[in-house]
Order: sequence, then C-alpha cells, then structure tokens
Amino acid sequence: MENTTSKKRCCDSVRDFFTSAKFLIYLGHALSTWGDRMWNFAVAVFLVELYGNSLLLTAVYGLVVAGSVLLLGAIIGDWVDKNPRLRVAQTSLLVQNGAVILCGILLMLVFQFKEQLTVLYNGWLLTTCYILVITIANIANLASTAMSITIQRDWVVVVAGDDRSSLADMNATVRIIDQLTNILAPMLVGQIMAFGSHFMGCGFISGWNLCSMCLEYFLLWKVYQKTPALAIKAGKKDTGDQELKHLNIQKELENTEGPAEGSQLMNEAAIVKSDKEKNPGCCYQMSEPLRTFRDGWVAYYNQSIFFAGMSLAFLYMTVLGFDCITTGYAYTQGLNGSILSLLMGASAVSGICGTVAFTWVRKKCGLIRTGFIAGMAQLSCLMLCVVSVFAPGSPFDLSVSPFDSMISHLLGNNAPLPEAPTMSSMLTTEAQGLVNVSMQAEEMPHIESYMSISLLFAGVIAARVGLWSFDLTVTQLIQENVAEAERGVINGVQNSMNYLLDLLHFVMVILAPNPEAFGLLVIISVSFVAMGHMMYFRFAFRSLRSRLFLCCSPEQKTDADPPSLAV
Repeated sequence: MENTTSKKRCCDSVRDFFTSAKFLIYLGHALSTWGDRMWNFAVAVFLVELYGNSLLLTAVYGLVVAGSVLLLGAIIGDWVDKNPRLRVAQTSLLVQNGAVILCGILLMLVFQFKEQLTVLYNGWLLTTCYILVITIANIANLASTAMSITIQRDWVVVVAGDDRSSLADMNATVRIIDQLTNILAPMLVGQIMAFGSHFMGCGFISGWNLCSMCLEYFLLWKVYQKTPALAIKAGKKDTGDQELKHLNIQKELENTEGPAEGSQLMNEAAIVKSDKEKNPGCCYQMSEPLRTFRDGWVAYYNQSIFFAGMSLAFLYMTVLGFDCITTGYAYTQGLNGSILSLLMGASAVSGICGTVAFTWVRKKCGLIRTGFIAGMAQLSCLMLCVVSVFAPGSPFDLSVSPFDSMISHLLGNNAPLPEAPTMSSMLTTEAQGLVNVSMQAEEMPHIESYMSISLLFAGVIAARVGLWSFDLTVTQLIQENVAEAERGVINGVQNSMNYLLDLLHFVMVILAPNPEAFGLLVIISVSFVAMGHMMYFRFAFRSLRSRLFLCCSPEQKTDADPPSLAV
C-alpha cells in the first residue's frame, strides 16, 4: 500500500513538473534558442557563399547587428517596460520568426536564380537582395534581443517569485540549454547543408521557425495563464492619469480667487504642459527616441549594480573568447578543423561545469561572493594565455608590421598571399570561423613547437568555468536589484554596453591582424578582463565590506533583505 502511494506521489510530482510554468519556459526557450543558433550559424555561411567565398558581407552583417543593438538597446528595453508582458513576448516572437522565415525564402530565391539576378540591371538587383537579406536578418536579431530581455530577464524573475534559489536554478538551467543548443543546432543544419545544399538549408530553417513559432506562441500563453503575477506590471501608467491631472489643474484654477499675475502664468503653463503631454507635437514625438536613449543610459548609470554591469561588459573586450578570431589564429598555428571542433566541445563542457558550479557556490557563499570567486578563477586561468605569448612556438614579434600585406594590395602589388589567413579575414561569427577553417587547404603551416598554442587553449577553456559563473552572477544581480518598471531598459542598455565592447575588440583585431601581433592582443584582452573584475570588486566591497572575504558564511544580511534592497 505504501509503495502504491509513493509511486502515485512520484507520478504526480513528475506530471506537475512537466505542466509547470518553469518547464514550459524551459521548453519554449529551447525551441527559440535552437532556431536562433541554427540561423546565426547558417546566415554567415549563406552570406559567404553568396559573395563568392568572401567574408565582406558577413563582416558587414556583423557590424550592422552590433551597431543596431548598440543604438537601439535602450529603446527596445523601454518598449518592453511600457507594454504588457504577453503582448511584448508575442510581438517579439512573431517579428523574429517572421523575419527569419522571410529572409530564408529570399535566400532560397537568390540561390535558385543567382545567375539571372547577376545580369539583371547590371547586378544592382542582386545587390538589392544582399541589402534586403542583411536588413531583414538585423530586424530578426533586434526582435531576438527584445525576446531575450522579456523572457530571460523578466518572466523568469516573476515565475521564480521571491525564491532566490529558484531564480538561480532557473538561470542556470536556461544557460545550460544555451550551451547545449550552441553545440547541437549548428551540427544539425551543417549536416543538412553538407549532404544537401544551401537551398535545402534555407528551406529547413524557414520550416523550423514556422512550426516553432506556433508552438512557442502557445507555450507563452500557457505560462502566462499559469502565472497570474505576469499580468501585473509595476510602473505601467494608467491611460486616465493625464486626464485626471488636467482636471485637477482646472479645478485649482476655478477655486482660486483673484490670483496674482505670476500665479496665473504658472497655472496656464501647467495646463499647456499637461496638454502637450496629452497631445505631443511633431517635434516632441520625433525627439522621443533620443530622450529614451538618454534616459536609459542615465538610469543605467544611477543603478546600484552599475559597476557590476560594467564589469561584465568589459569581458567582451577580448580575443580569448572561443570565437572566429581565436580559431583563425589557431589555424595559423597548425591546428586543423577536427582538433578545433574537439576544443570547441571541450569549451562547451567547461561552460556547463561553470553553470553547475554557480548554483553550488551561490548556496555556500552567497551571490555577490560567487561573482568575486568566479572572477578570480577566470583571471587565474587566463594567466596561462599570457604565459603562452612568451612560450616556445609563439609567433609573437612586434617588429613585424601588421599592414605590409594591406599596403601591398592597396598599391596594386600582387604579392603572394600567405598560406594562413590573417585574423582580420576571420572577422565573422563564431560558427563561421570553424567553417572557414574547414574550407582551407589541408596543408598546414610548419610549427616548431605546440607549447604556446596548447597553453593558450588550456587557459581559454579553463577560464570558461569562471566566465559563465560570473555571467550568471551579474545576470541575477541585475534581476534582483533593478526595479521592475526599469528592468527592460536597464537590460537593453546592458546589451548595448556588451556590443560596444565587442565592437572595440574587432577594431583592435583590424588594427593588428597578423599572427605576430596576436600576443599583444592577448595581453590587452587580459588587461581588460582584469579591469572588469576590479570594477566588480569595487561593487562587491561596497556591498559587503569586510564580509566579502568570509567566504564560508552566507551573505545573511543580503539574503534577508527584499530583492530591491539587496545591495
């Protein structure tokens, strides 16, 4: 009898989990992320294929995406804050998936009729198609940014409620889903394009997004129904507020007997201001995005977690992420595509370990100390990268000019290109970096010692544990300490800061693209990471003072306070 009862309870608990709002958010996020990863991988490959195996279109696309989020991040976040949650999520979902579907169909047409498009209107029609593809893909990325802010930075917080441990577990689970889809999704679409064609790849991605959009739309509605708190949004202004304010001003004027001339002018100005807010003029409406942009950055600067957010942004100013630049340099040092794919897998496993470590360390030491510990761990591992600059086999040599090959091309000197690509030619997405490596000739450059490149990747992979733990720490700090009414705009500005530093690291590579200068880029990158963790240390020390170094005890004061007063 007891066994039957226990089995029934177990089945009920399992059924409750699979029908809970948490699981539905996980499922919806997995579907959304899978589609995003496939698209982000494939669009870079498609753009390279369209432009004759050149990386120009891919580089332009990357710069357009980064610049758009940089300029519009605060505006997107403000839109998320000022509108009902379900409407924001559904609109972002429809725009994102609709743009990907439309872009996929356009790419299918271009692949099918590329020869005809090339000769029409002296190739201008094909150029127009390139512009449309990049524009629509950028719209999809902006909608994806809005979706990320809505679900990962807002809905997750509301579903978790006041339970910070539950919030940490949800953040960690979402990040594990990101890591797994980042490995598996590009593998699937890559196999389809390898054994089929780019035309089939476009069709598969468009079909996936169409089916996924319908299911995700339903899941969003179910989560909204299961979590009544999502219907209540702090800071949302009532539409009748301005009417009431206007009537109050008029009543004050009617009840005032014999007002002075100055009072009359002030009251008239108040009514004019109220009417202007109710019926803004053309110039006022046109300048609203600029005011939103300014107010968003000012609000971000005034947050208690400002230095924590800045510390995370500074980590993007690095060539030591496992992206196309690092893989491009690895190719110049004799590593082939097979080895690089294994290293990427090891990097993903390391990131998952960091995600799991975050939840354990947070329970033992508290959230703020977790970020401090993760930062120290990441910085310690990156010291291996600094050592690799001076280890045997390193090409580090500042006497070699990075612009020799560029100048020779500009002057029309047809000097032979080096066998290995420069890092500037790898300025594209992470997945595309691996594709380009696999497309290179099988003959690898001769390397006397692999000590340097081994130390470099050992440091990069090991640092992922601390990196992802730190990223989750800052993410939860923003979730807990930012007021609900400003949650969208603050996260939008945070995304803008991340993209700004990411753009700067590409500029740094463009200024020093040759492998001989990569060691200098490594040192600069580690310096920026160190500055970022110094900012976090300032935030953590101001929050906990001397208790920061008592890692064995929980942050009792912080955990006892309400989320908005945690710092």
